[in-house]
Amino acid sequence: MAKKLHIKKGDNVYVISGESKGQQGRVLEVFTKSGKAIVEGVNIVSKHTKPSAKNRQGGIMKKEAPVNITNLMLVDPSTGKPTRIGRKLDDNNKLVRYSKKSGEEIK
Repeated sequence: MAKKLHIKKGDNVYVISGESKGQQGRVLEVFTKSGKAIVEGVNIVSKHTKPSAKNRQGGIMKKEAPVNITNLMLVDPSTGKPTRIGRKLDDNNKLVRYSKKSGEEIK
């Protein structure tokens, strides 16, 4: 079974270490088995492609590469700053994520 992660698809995250340190972006995809995520506009790599039916021209294309989830922090929706995440039970006995900085629930 894959480990439960603090980041989900669609979250706004901040990169805390690595080559893309300091950048922010939206999570496009999360790979739970490898513990990585693809973040929009972060960790851009050049990929050499051959001409094909899909890409007639070929050449060098820029695309996002996966970033380790341990290098990402969720951005608090209320303050706009990076925050740690906690989990607690809400009124309906459902586990929800909340910001450790502001205490606000994250949807």
